[in-house]
Amino acid sequence: MGKNKELTIQQQLQSLNQSAKQIKDLQELFSLVEDHQLGNMCFSTSLGQEDQVLTDFIFKNNLPIDVFTLDTGRLFQESYDVLSSTQKKYQKTIQTFFPNDKEVEELVAKQGINGFYETVQNRKDCCTVRKINPLKRALQPYDIWVTGLRSEQSVNRSGFQIFTYDTQFEIIKFNPLLQWSYEEVLDYIESHNVPQNSLHKQGYISIGCAPCTRAITADEDPRAGRWWWETSHKECGLHKTNN
Repeated sequence: MGKNKELTIQQQLQSLNQSAKQIKDLQELFSLVEDHQLGNMCFSTSLGQEDQVLTDFIFKNNLPIDVFTLDTGRLFQESYDVLSSTQKKYQKTIQTFFPNDKEVEELVAKQGINGFYETVQNRKDCCTVRKINPLKRALQPYDIWVTGLRSEQSVNRSGFQIFTYDTQFEIIKFNPLLQWSYEEVLDYIESHNVPQNSLHKQGYISIGCAPCTRAITADEDPRAGRWWWETSHKECGLHKTNN
């Protein structure tokens, strides 16, 4: 993308963020996007609680938004269960994107099946093959990427805005739940009878790949269970802080 076009988009998003600053209502936020005609929208769901809120809202309102998920090949069985129950409940398709098989074979040959435990770089290489590269393919036809990010989730995400331009994927990122609290997410799930991963009630708040996720205690950060053996920023590279 040329610098002039990117600058124009950034100016549009600055105006949108001013308009959206005090809005939490999903209907208002999605209407704001529709009114500005920013292009084709997609939603990537990790099947976590925030994303299940958005899936419910998108499907119930028949919004023209394609929904997809990433299957890294190392997910919990409970994640597959909630994917299945979600598609059955709403009678809608959630497209699944997988890693390139050759890339996975080369990764495992190089670092071993559990090499991601050994170094942060190994883990990031695994995330790149299993998550980032498939996401790039999935996002390619779209102009707007809807996410379930909340500023409360981590210090890294506290500075995000509702609308940003993601330079890594060259796409507008729309974060409609950014200002929601965790309690508001739980209230929505309960009041709308939204399917959720059974692991959430076992202390798993943020759920990723099975080998890289553990339950957390009440006094821990919500993302402390992700890559729990590291002292890193607890991000896989999908949502960089310099967006």
